[in-house]
Amino acid sequence: MIPEQWASPCGNQCTDKYAALMQIPWRVFCKKGCSADGETWEECLSECDEICYKDPVLKDQKWSAYIDRSPGAANYSQECFNACVSGCGYKFEICKEIVAQVRPRPLPPSPPPVVKPPPSTTPDVRAEDVPSTSA
Repeated sequence: MIPEQWASPCGNQCTDKYAALMQIPWRVFCKKGCSADGETWEECLSECDEICYKDPVLKDQKWSAYIDRSPGAANYSQECFNACVSGCGYKFEICKEIVAQVRPRPLPPSPPPVVKPPPSTTPDVRAEDVPSTSA
């Protein structure tokens, strides 16, 4: 048995598509699409969504999204999703044009920046009201 036969055809296609050294993470996510448990194209895409985007791990606890094992940054999540969708496309033999049309879910809007009030320029009157006590 030669090494090319050890992996699935889907995995081999991921290896070919993401062959460069800098693309190894995306190759991994492509192969996750190949090995997704979904029985249909839509279920596979849903799994890619779960893999690549941070969601709360604990229900109703938004902070728990930080312990989710997805790539994190928005551009990394999008690259992850695209690679995973490629794997799903290889798995279900979907034509490249349809795979290219798949878009990730819209990202939630980032919270507005916190604006601090400018420091007060008036003297602190309370400090003058306290009598000094010396020993």
